[in-house]
Amino acid sequence: MYAVIRTGGKQYKVEEGQTLDVELLGEAGAEVELSPILLVDGDSVSATPEQLGGVSVTATVVESVKERKIRGFTYKNKSNQRRRWGHRQQKSRIRITAISAPAEG
Repeated sequence: MYAVIRTGGKQYKVEEGQTLDVELLGEAGAEVELSPILLVDGDSVSATPEQLGGVSVTATVVESVKERKIRGFTYKNKSNQRRRWGHRQQKSRIRITAISAPAEG
């Protein structure tokens, strides 16, 4: 069984036990509830809001990490105007603990 979740403006395909890096969610050890937008369970696919009503995807924040550094340089010629800058995006490494689908009845 796998689900497609949405977090941080991006979509990820996840399974139980999987570890992935997403936009910053919280402190290490925190439990987070992620919003599923698609659930595939064997041969059945759930995609509408009515079908996803009872589906929940929970994850645990393992640690906070930083992405690779992005370096930039801006200048204007003939005016001795130069600027160097850098940025490292904060990420959360999460582990998917459970994907629970409603019991069919």
